[in-house]
Amino acid sequence: MLLSGAVIDESLFAPFVQDPRPFELASALDLPLNNPALLRLALTHRSILHEWAAADPDHPLPHSNERLEFLGDAYLGMIVAEELFHRAPDAQEGELTSWRVSLVRAERLVSWAREIRLGSYLYLGSGERITEGARDRMLAGAFEALIGAIALDSGLEAAHRFVLRFVDRDLAGVLERKEHANPKGQLQELLQERFRVGPTYRIIRLEGPDHARLFTAEARLFDHALGQGEGASKRDAEQAAAQNALTRISAGSGELLDYLSSLTATHNDAGNASDAVGDPGRDEREGH
Repeated sequence: MLLSGAVIDESLFAPFVQDPRPFELASALDLPLNNPALLRLALTHRSILHEWAAADPDHPLPHSNERLEFLGDAYLGMIVAEELFHRAPDAQEGELTSWRVSLVRAERLVSWAREIRLGSYLYLGSGERITEGARDRMLAGAFEALIGAIALDSGLEAAHRFVLRFVDRDLAGVLERKEHANPKGQLQELLQERFRVGPTYRIIRLEGPDHARLFTAEARLFDHALGQGEGASKRDAEQAAAQNALTRISAGSGELLDYLSSLTATHNDAGNASDAVGDPGRDEREGH
């Protein structure tokens, strides 16, 4: 399916750059290329824009790749979700969400971007000092922007085929490792993906003599208990509580996640009210 509004004029970039980078990348990845400006836009990091503005102040600037990143992020999540839906017909929502999070997490996108040497094609500001963490965010964002550009240039089917090059290879490993994965890490990923906030843990009971302690931990989101677990140490009890929370979420057919969503909305409303009166303790979160 081709998408409307997908035409971008190459002349928008002409005063600033006319190199063959989009064509070289398309050739290296064996991608169709109907509108080179879309791929050029996907390669344009915001750090270059101030240099282009200084070079020709009278010419309108193109956008950076952030709008395409937004679009590609949505397409990537949809493509992976659809694949998991069909390939794991017996999986519950919690399992599907956990697998999807693992497949689209930033670290994996960075590894995919490095695999295709995406960083060597980007337009970056020459004076930009980019830390390792910032470079990773840049690569992950550029990979999502590339997906968005492919979808606009050649259709969702082409974007689907591109994403499956990586997902087909990595999916089996994600599914195989899941049963041995760290439950606390899984729960953290799931809640961060869905609610942009992670769980907290507290010890609610401590029993037995010093040489045979039994800890009972509770995993919580805001003021709501997600699960409980026991263990011979605080760490073991927290892992058990996280596993119990994952099991409850998987078995709940989305009801618990929907309820948690309502809690999150209430919490965000309270946070917004704090912002309105200048609450100094609330930090803004930067999206990737």
